Amino acid sequence: MRFLVDNAISPTVAYGLKEAGYDAIHVRDIGLQSASDRIILKHAQNERMVVVTCDTDFSQILALWRSTLPSLNIFRMKATRDPYGQLDLLKANLSGPVSQALQDGSVAIIEESRIRVRKLPIQ
Repeated sequence: MRFLVDNAISPTVAYGLKEAGYDAIHVRDIGLQSASDRIILKHAQNERMVVVTCDTDFSQILALWRSTLPSLNIFRMKATRDPYGQLDLLKANLSGPVSQALQDGSVAIIEESRIRVRKLPIQ
């Protein structure tokens, strides 16, 4: 699975995913730190990457596009803001059904106490 970590999330999360064996990159590493959400989504869509963010605007854009890709991992306000805590939450939930759902096109909303998955396109 490939991940594109949004500017709202620390690069530490991208580097930690990479150390854990995932293909991950932060938007800063590819010059997209000032890009609009739409451009970031298009890049992730073209590269078949999962966007990791805490910005809910991404899901609104996907709903308007009625797109099945890219998948999103969204940290909600209740989730930790600590990048190491975010990394731990993400890695703990990247197995089984969540992993398959993200590969198939879904939005995974991660909170400290639960994870919700919604298949794309958003109706």
